[in-house]
Amino acid sequence: MKPKKNSNLPVIVTGAAGFIGARLASRLLGDGIRVIAVDEISNFESRPEITSIYQDKAPEKTIGRDDFPDWLDSRSGSKIAGIIHMGACTDTTQYDEIYLDKVNTAYTRRVWNSAAKLGLPLLYASSAAVYGDGSMGYDDEILPNMFSPLNPYGESKHRFDVWALGEGQKARPPTWAGFRFFNVYGFGEAHKKRMASVLYQAFVQILEQGEVHLFRSHKEGIADGHQSRDFIFVEDVVDVLAHVWQSGLPDGIYNLGTGRARTFLDLANAAFAALEREVKIRFIDTPAQIRPRYQYFTEARMGKLKRGGHISSFTSIEEGARRYWDRLKKELPANG
Repeated sequence: MKPKKNSNLPVIVTGAAGFIGARLASRLLGDGIRVIAVDEISNFESRPEITSIYQDKAPEKTIGRDDFPDWLDSRSGSKIAGIIHMGACTDTTQYDEIYLDKVNTAYTRRVWNSAAKLGLPLLYASSAAVYGDGSMGYDDEILPNMFSPLNPYGESKHRFDVWALGEGQKARPPTWAGFRFFNVYGFGEAHKKRMASVLYQAFVQILEQGEVHLFRSHKEGIADGHQSRDFIFVEDVVDVLAHVWQSGLPDGIYNLGTGRARTFLDLANAAFAALEREVKIRFIDTPAQIRPRYQYFTEARMGKLKRGGHISSFTSIEEGARRYWDRLKKELPANG
């Protein structure tokens, strides 16, 4: 993925009222890059974090998600720097496959095709959910048709990755990259409610109940709380995406995690430390309906991104929790 040379052109950011999209759009604006923001218009007005994220850095234009494809097709590619497509339905409990295909797969195909037609660079959001149960590993250099996602959300992202590397190559953007986000946490996710990160849920539980609830392990050889994920701080995600946008990256699909799995016990302890509270953890049974699809380990292989020139250290869960809470507590009506 190589950016256009004319840095004065605006970049389109979809999902610009969402978790990662809003943080990225704000970062680009802070770097002096013009931004056209795309999302449901009501999201800009109803999500309380938006004002704090954008502060006094306003996008030059805001376009509704449903209006955007037709608007884009009517534009001249010479007047746009490119597209960063972060918009999606990220609800892993959404089982309406028709809706997910429309919003996540077909919509992204249309954005891809428009980028190809207009000659625009494209970055898009994929997901680590494409890897399914992890039996094939978490390797972004394995062809995606080898993976079996565990839920319709993962399937919708998987279908696009497969299409992008196959049929989509017949007419592709001049330069492009997809990013499989692992477990992203950080300020700006409160609107996601039950889909917000486990760290956010931990903060809320500590404030409201004085304890954190973690799933008990139902797998031999893994102790309670030792299920693990590759947790990545949203500011690190934004740093990588902003750097890629401005510096370039070979075309392809890349993992975006830290490359190091941490346990849910580590995460809970980090939450208590950030709030300076006594650790109190209660283990609860993993709901029977999700046990067959529950992941006990995820960890991004990061060699491909590093070989692309993006070698950086990532924020520890302890430091990320502290920085997250320092900002989050300023936005809460009360923090216990």
